[in-house]
Amino acid sequence: YRDDDDINDVASMAGVNLNEESARIMAANSDLVGTQIQSCKDEPFLAAIPLHKRILEMAKKLGITDVPAEVVTFISHATQNRLRTVIEKVTVITQHRMESYKDDEWYEQATDVRSQLKFFEQLERLEKQRKDEQEREILLKAAKSRSRQEDPEQARLKQKAKEMQQQELAQMRQRDANLTALAAIGPRKKRKLDSPGLLTIGGEGLGMSGGSQAGLGTASPRQYARQKITRVNLRDFIFYMEQERETSHSLLLYRALLK
Repeated sequence: YRDDDDINDVASMAGVNLNEESARIMAANSDLVGTQIQSCKDEPFLAAIPLHKRILEMAKKLGITDVPAEVVTFISHATQNRLRTVIEKVTVITQHRMESYKDDEWYEQATDVRSQLKFFEQLERLEKQRKDEQEREILLKAAKSRSRQEDPEQARLKQKAKEMQQQELAQMRQRDANLTALAAIGPRKKRKLDSPGLLTIGGEGLGMSGGSQAGLGTASPRQYARQKITRVNLRDFIFYMEQERETSHSLLLYRALLK
């Protein structure tokens, strides 16, 4: 100890340097030191005047004529808390619905409804194609027939076969025209976006070099992460109301099921 140290100076006796500790506090919490913190004004979540009128209308039916402002504030905060709880629960339900277990090793696929639907659609497509081929053969036979005495049905088939041939010819011409136009245009070239050292402003490219290239040239909208959006549908909200005791037998759930 130094000569001027006091025997009652506990910090000096413990080997604590107050100047070093003060410098550490200032370095760690420099943005908080010197700031004044005070409580914010209690702002209601709902509009106070319309809510107060609505509460007075409901209170008059029960014989209450005066409702203080604290009641309005309390009901507003209760509504905000209730709405926050509903949104959090419905968001969890939506996230569970959007989860995919295809790549999970603890789950195996039992049925694939999408593949079954594709199989049935392919069968319907083949059946329709077979019927179209049969009808086409009948029309072609009717068009090639040269009987002298033709009935009205035979004449109708010939007319239909003629229209079918004209439609097929028009489709072939349209296809050839599209192929010719694509060949004339040539292969599409991918546009180069966000090239290094190039900053685009109003459709004009401005070259950057040196330090400006490192600063402005690297600024790109693709570098910012896109915020994930959770989309809640009516089915998620119906599932939430079915699980809650307050809404499982409510009229609102019945109306939602009818939509």
